[in-house]
Amino acid sequence: MQFIKSDVNINFIGKRKIAFFVSIAMIVISITSLIWRGGPKQGIDFAGGTLVQVKFLAPIKMDDLKAGLQSIGLGKSTVQSFGEGESNEYLIRTVSSVMAAEGFSLDVEKALSSATGGELEIRRMEMVGAQVGQDLREKALFAMFYALLFITIYISGRFELKWMISGVMAVALIGAVYIFTLFSVSIPFLIAAALIVSLVLFWFLELKYAMGAIVALIHDVTVTVGIFSILDKEFTLAIIAALLTIIGYSLNDTIIVYDRIRENQRKYHKNPLEYILNRSINETLSRTILTSATTLFVVVTLFILGGGIIHDFAFALIIGVAVGTYSSIFVASPILLTWQERQRKKKH
Repeated sequence: MQFIKSDVNINFIGKRKIAFFVSIAMIVISITSLIWRGGPKQGIDFAGGTLVQVKFLAPIKMDDLKAGLQSIGLGKSTVQSFGEGESNEYLIRTVSSVMAAEGFSLDVEKALSSATGGELEIRRMEMVGAQVGQDLREKALFAMFYALLFITIYISGRFELKWMISGVMAVALIGAVYIFTLFSVSIPFLIAAALIVSLVLFWFLELKYAMGAIVALIHDVTVTVGIFSILDKEFTLAIIAALLTIIGYSLNDTIIVYDRIRENQRKYHKNPLEYILNRSINETLSRTILTSATTLFVVVTLFILGGGIIHDFAFALIIGVAVGTYSSIFVASPILLTWQERQRKKKH
């Protein structure tokens, strides 16, 4: 299906400086928000604690609910409305785990019912220890880091036939990260440092396709995390799953464009790279927009109709699909041109 004319010729590469400025601005705002808030707002999966979701059959006063929690030693809990405006559902979070003693659920139900004077139903109860939360947080960071490294091997091998160089580099980075973890180095700092070293190695080893793809993926994840930070939304395991999905989606979009660039480099080898990049992006534009539109239709439907449990997951995917489509056109491809300009300056 092609709803965009095959002879369309939008000058995407000519607008790369504007796009780079927009991308840098989004990344700076995202990082500033994360620093300002002291990092992403961690959900119970990572921070540890207790979460209780309750539904009342009739409207209640928030003060009465908090008084009921106070009576059973949960006075420092945070309470927020959940679901639609008249659903009378609330999420109760504590900063420390409450032992899942027999009858605890019944104690909560009796205390809240007595304090509010209304009938209620406990719909969900989750308890995660602080150590478990830390382990989950570290494993989530490693999952994204290893995903990016294996993507590097694939991109370098497929488009530049540099399987050995990229493989050795990835193994060396994984080994270095593992060794540093033995010395109790902060995992977030270690992963960030490893990614910076990776980009430097891409530059000196001339893995230009891998560098373009990884920069685009880091761009997508950073902007998505930044928007969650700005909106003060929680990070849970579901959001990590969404980020990994975003990485896969954005990579697929980038590979489609890269494939066409490689084909057109053979077909139009006498033309400048800027012409080849523009033509390749325009030739794949119909497929890119169609894929993004159909994916967005599904995730927007999930966002609207899926309920509160997967609301943030769907929201992350909406951001990721939009930003991933943008980065495939305005970030990943123009980096190839930046690389050529660097090579030209070296020769002169």
